[in-house]
Amino acid sequence: MSMNLSAKLDELQRGDRQLETTVALCEIRSQLQELTKSVESCQSEVSEVKRDMVAIKQELDTVQQVKEEIEELREYVDRLEEQTHRRKLRLLEQGLTFFLAYTILASMLGMLQFGYNTGVINAPEVNIEKFMKDVYKDRNNKDLASESAQFMYSFAVSIFAIGGMLGGFSGGMVANKFGRKGGLLVNNILGMCGAGLMGFTKICHSYEMLFIGRFIIGVNCGLNTSLVPMYISEIAPLNLRGGLGTVNQLAVTIGLLISQVLGIEQILGTDDGWPILLGLAICPAVLQLILLPVCPESPRYLLITRQWEEEARKALRRLRASNQVEEDIEEMRAEQRAQQSESTISMSELICSPTLRTPLTISIVMQLSQQLSGINAVFYYSTGLFMSSGLSEETAKFMTIGIGAIMVVMTLVIMPLMDRMGRRTLHLYGLGGMFIFSIFITISFLIKEFFGYVQEMIDWMSYLSVVSTLSFVVFFALGPGSIPWMITAELFSQGPRPTAMSIAVLVNWLANFLVGIGFPTLKATLENYTFLPFSVFLAIFWIFTYKKVPETKNKTFEEILAIFRNNNGRGSFRDSRLYGSTLNCANALEQRIPPCERASLMVSEEKPIPDTCKQFP
Repeated sequence: MSMNLSAKLDELQRGDRQLETTVALCEIRSQLQELTKSVESCQSEVSEVKRDMVAIKQELDTVQQVKEEIEELREYVDRLEEQTHRRKLRLLEQGLTFFLAYTILASMLGMLQFGYNTGVINAPEVNIEKFMKDVYKDRNNKDLASESAQFMYSFAVSIFAIGGMLGGFSGGMVANKFGRKGGLLVNNILGMCGAGLMGFTKICHSYEMLFIGRFIIGVNCGLNTSLVPMYISEIAPLNLRGGLGTVNQLAVTIGLLISQVLGIEQILGTDDGWPILLGLAICPAVLQLILLPVCPESPRYLLITRQWEEEARKALRRLRASNQVEEDIEEMRAEQRAQQSESTISMSELICSPTLRTPLTISIVMQLSQQLSGINAVFYYSTGLFMSSGLSEETAKFMTIGIGAIMVVMTLVIMPLMDRMGRRTLHLYGLGGMFIFSIFITISFLIKEFFGYVQEMIDWMSYLSVVSTLSFVVFFALGPGSIPWMITAELFSQGPRPTAMSIAVLVNWLANFLVGIGFPTLKATLENYTFLPFSVFLAIFWIFTYKKVPETKNKTFEEILAIFRNNNGRGSFRDSRLYGSTLNCANALEQRIPPCERASLMVSEEKPIPDTCKQFP
């Protein structure tokens, strides 16, 4: 059509027409040419729009496909949550078997060693100071001042804590190199050496042997305080972990009680008997060397650290007295996958990790709440404390035995409560009760001084002081006595657990040392206000526990790790219905991160994750 118009226009222009017509026709021709170009351009744009529509349709199809895949993955996560819940219920149904009880008994001898050597130095204080004076006089032909003898005795008390710091700090390295059980066996060599040196102190007429023996036995006890809670927490079933964790404190209290009973004058608390009293520390070491070799190594250590799955299965079958150990294996595998990136974590990495910093802080403060509560002032100097309250020396020693007996009884009482009331609740009750009765102890001292001229008031205040001190010990056993050892092992998974235990135990022993060496000076400086600084610490620890410490009752290590990972540890433990695997998969979906990669670290399932997840960009 365009060509015909052009031909006609040419004919018109060749004709004898007016000039205006020619100009108009030229304009028409120009406009027609532009119109032709516009039509061709529109046709091109229409073609592009058609291609875009095809592309949009393909994108919509892709979005629909992705939506279906996300729904499939959500259903898969729901199945995983249900499976994990069923697995946890089966774990909670496990009971205490004979061989598990035997293994716990054999391992707790290490904590009995710790308790025995903590209390054994208390009763024979006068006898040891007399021995030091005699040795010094024989060597130098002059008398040793009473202040110097007291300082040397305090050094013998405190060097035990220095060894404990070294042993506790080395606990993680020993646990990783020799295993939990292997580390305990090797550690008994130190126990026997230290006990031998202390036992032959008087025969060799050398108080230096006493110092060295106390240091070595301190290293032994420091390793025990790191290895035993770790070993027990790793072999205990989920539903019994709290109660069996209390066995640590039970062993400590039994050791304290034995040392206090044997330390009275009627038995070994004499000038000739005290070396035997100290040397008897060899008995727990020898007994553990006899009982422990038949016990299995920690299944978690075998599977997660050593990658020996079959050995882990054998250990679990013996501990659970059953061939059905797949739930335990799956739970350990989940923890292993969750901690693959931290399997060989160092101390600097542990401290710098945002996820692990919060549980590490909690562990350290919990250990401080045990030692800076003032309980070691009672353990180390209870006899003098009761004598200052107005009791006779003999009565004061028997009241010291009462402290040990109360600790044993209370530890037995709280064993079933640990998995019912929970760690956090019991710790709050314990700290609160200790705070109240530390105030009462201070009040009893003050009233005794102000009304010292009234004999009836002195007698009444003596009873108040004794009752307050014993109640102080009761509430210590209720919470701070056992929970710090247990919760440190619970807050960390297999990778960082040994390192975290080393740091926590080091802090515990350091505080132990500071209290042991500083309490006599504190007592001399503050006199009747001696327990007031401990009251302040107890109030601070109660507030921290209420605000920061989570509840770990009936939670797997995987759940605890996952909730700390959520918001870098700022998440709450109170809402624990979502397990670690569900939380991580859900976060992966929400953040549009490839869920197949995240889920492979956090969950366990017999069948692989659907291939659809591989299509995510």
